[in-house]
Amino acid sequence: MQCDVCGNKKATVHLTEIVDEQMTELHLCEDCARQKSVQMEQQFGLADLLAGLADFGQQVKNVEKIKLQCSNCSMTYDDFRKFGRLGCSECYNAFREQLAVLLKKIHGSNQHLGKAPSKLPQPIKKKIDQLQELKRQLQRAIEAESFEEAAALRDKIRGLEKKGEG
Repeated sequence: MQCDVCGNKKATVHLTEIVDEQMTELHLCEDCARQKSVQMEQQFGLADLLAGLADFGQQVKNVEKIKLQCSNCSMTYDDFRKFGRLGCSECYNAFREQLAVLLKKIHGSNQHLGKAPSKLPQPIKKKIDQLQELKRQLQRAIEAESFEEAAALRDKIRGLEKKGEG
């Protein structure tokens, strides 16, 4: 199959565009696909996509956006929205609430679950479930400022994790 744009080379990239419920298939060679990619990125840049997702749904007041700033690198939330990149690792803490909403929209969850085998042996599955529940309890204890309970839970978690290493 030949490229729909130049007609000279073999099409190796196949795109399907749906605009106003009309489906169009486009078969492109590598060079034309690269040009199309650059055009699309100019129209729909990553920063714009992230900014759009960040603004969708739960809105942050404009006054709050201006005030949000990383204490480590001085990046503002507005800068993050503009460039689509964080300045340093501390930005994750500075923009925690806004990033949590954004990650939930992108991934469906703001907690990384990672990949796991579909069939885990029952003792391992039980241990993973127990660790997850202890971590949730630890987070609640920290939020309630119950630090003695949090320390005890932390020690239980460490104990279970060390058993898994050996």
